[in-house]
Amino acid sequence: MAELTDRKLYLGPKLRVLRRELGLNQTQMAEELGVSPSYLNHLERNQRPLTAQMLLRLANTYDIDIRDFTAQAQEGGPGELSEILSDALVRDIGIARDEVLEVAENYPGVSEAIARFYRALSDLRRLPGEAADRSGPAPLVAPIDWLRETISRAGNYFAEIDAGAEAIAADLPDDPALLQAELRTRLKGRHGMSVQMVRSDVLAGTLRHYDMHRRRLLLSERLPPSGRLFAIAYHLCAQELADAIAAQIARVAPPDEDSRRLAVMALTNYAAAALIMPYDRFRQATEQSRHDLPLLRDRFGVSTEQLAHRLTSLNRTGARGIPFFMARIDRAGIVSKRFDGEAWPFARFGGTCPRWDAHGAQDADRVTPQLIETLDGKRFLTLAVGLPQGAARGRGVIALGCEAKHGGRIAHADGIDLDKGDATEVGPTCHLCERRDCPDRALPPVTRALDLHSYERTIAPFPFRRV
Repeated sequence: MAELTDRKLYLGPKLRVLRRELGLNQTQMAEELGVSPSYLNHLERNQRPLTAQMLLRLANTYDIDIRDFTAQAQEGGPGELSEILSDALVRDIGIARDEVLEVAENYPGVSEAIARFYRALSDLRRLPGEAADRSGPAPLVAPIDWLRETISRAGNYFAEIDAGAEAIAADLPDDPALLQAELRTRLKGRHGMSVQMVRSDVLAGTLRHYDMHRRRLLLSERLPPSGRLFAIAYHLCAQELADAIAAQIARVAPPDEDSRRLAVMALTNYAAAALIMPYDRFRQATEQSRHDLPLLRDRFGVSTEQLAHRLTSLNRTGARGIPFFMARIDRAGIVSKRFDGEAWPFARFGGTCPRWDAHGAQDADRVTPQLIETLDGKRFLTLAVGLPQGAARGRGVIALGCEAKHGGRIAHADGIDLDKGDATEVGPTCHLCERRDCPDRALPPVTRALDLHSYERTIAPFPFRRV
């Protein structure tokens, strides 16, 4: 708490969001905290700083993590809003950065509403023909975007599901081969479901299929051992953790049927990962191995992608892991899956920086580390691993990353000077990046006017004015 008393903390918007999430009015919260409603109102309006004593009251009353509550606002808030307001439709207004920061930090609900409308607009721009043919109203948020936001707000951690999966795992062996056999036996004995391997031509392009009439789980011969283990764990969790998953679905309140189905699948996948990689045992293994990715992958019998997902979910209060962000990048350099974590350093709309070398990794057994630095001077360590190329997908890459300050806990960072070593300078995405001397720029920034002259050619393409 010493460092918290060294600076005044104005956290009114966070306090207001917490109160609304708890379903309390100001009078009720003030009574529970032992303060007057007027004092709480001053705190929420940033007219009074939050004292250390009040922070302790909040932590004890509502079981919140003080570090999370007092953390500086993520760049994702003002950064995302700046990105949206740089769109050609509105950038001529010239909204000042301090205005954007004020809205993002003090009115997070307004920022989220603007982001939802922008995503809806982006969908309409991509599919104008389809939008014109719709007979009913279009959803404001695409199901994939809604799911991503929902998982991000939860920190990719769902306590009830995690605890339920861990309780099941306590009765099961640790060895992946023995675990798969035991899961088969449990599915058959408790739920009457058998597991059968079949030729790939039988399933006709499907990797797994559940035959509800015969209660058989059919797995393609093309599935690697990690895929077979995960598929069996998925169906076991769908049976034994159905209530916990349904309760979580009710809490997040999907806006439509497609979103609900996506959420059920995502949370069942989450449960399967938590069953194969139980929280406490997995977290201890990550720390003891210093996050040796190939070792962890082999020990738990999972794929690189499954491992990366699980690493982003270690967000249990009092037992947190490194706050990783994660991306799956295809061979065209496009991010096909992303979890932002606490510090996603790239743009949320569009691609990544071409100077980030993650999408160049090809070896499935070799981790490629890279130290990168963003425009604001923040340093990140990224770890890239190639995905094995199979019949079901082309060449891809899984990339994990975290702030460089966590690098001492990661074996793959050994030999890299995280504080003073050379770092690759990256930006959010070309059309938002204002780094003038970048030779890899593919587009000029939409926030600056071009500065072109026939009598010279600069090393960096698309020279632009500073102001």
